Amino acid sequence: STDLTSTAGYDSIIQHLNDGRKNCKEFEDFLKERAIIEEKYGKELINLSKKKPCGQTELNTLKRSLDIFKQQIDNVGQGHIQLAQTLREEAKKMEDFREKQKQHRKKIELIMEAIHKNRNLQYKKTMEVNWAAVLSVMHHLSSLSCFWQLFLKLAQTKSALEDSDRSYQQNVMMLEKVREEWQKEHIKACEFFETQECERINYFRNALWLHVNQLSQDCVQNDEKYEEIRQSLEKCSIEKDIEFFVNLRKTGSLAPAPVVYENYYNTQRNATPVRSPVPVPISR
Repeated sequence: STDLTSTAGYDSIIQHLNDGRKNCKEFEDFLKERAIIEEKYGKELINLSKKKPCGQTELNTLKRSLDIFKQQIDNVGQGHIQLAQTLREEAKKMEDFREKQKQHRKKIELIMEAIHKNRNLQYKKTMEVNWAAVLSVMHHLSSLSCFWQLFLKLAQTKSALEDSDRSYQQNVMMLEKVREEWQKEHIKACEFFETQECERINYFRNALWLHVNQLSQDCVQNDEKYEEIRQSLEKCSIEKDIEFFVNLRKTGSLAPAPVVYENYYNTQRNATPVRSPVPVPISR
């Protein structure tokens, strides 16, 4: 700005840096909330796999598949709990980065605040001296309106004007030194802020990239668990399970013999009881 006392550009930079810090905080909070969701979901899956019956009376190969299914659901739940912990760690890293930048920036802001204050005070003082010099000239010129007072006050007026002008020159020189110092510090501050903003954007981008990779990795690991379930189901044999059940529960290989008729009413008429045929083994 052409206005020496203006801080509009500097204020705009500070506002942008504050907005960047706020954006980092929002992502940090997002990770924390996602961690809560992942942990809750993981615990619910583990409770479901442990407490909810799921084909508990099945036998043989299908039973093994169901056991693997429940175990892998438990593992998926554990994976979500681990992901929740990872997200909390990433959120803590973002918080540490954000606070580190804040502390470093605070030092520069304090320097700039002091520079601005000194610059404004010197500018105000210089303008006051300048205005006093102008008033002094006007006063002494008006006091010399009477020609007869000219020689009487000439020496006094000249001395006062010289003192006022000398003071004005000194303040202008001091203001120029302050201005140069402020400009130098302002440039250094802007370069520091630019470096911080580059670091912030790079850190934020990498954090988001890492977060997406973590989610992708979690999906890959879950798919590996689900693939193990699919592989076990491919080994599930209907014939083997039926045969396993038959062998486990069979009561014999012969069918019941037919019931024998015996005449208890007229033993003379049918002295020989009717016998059933020899039992024959039955097939499956």
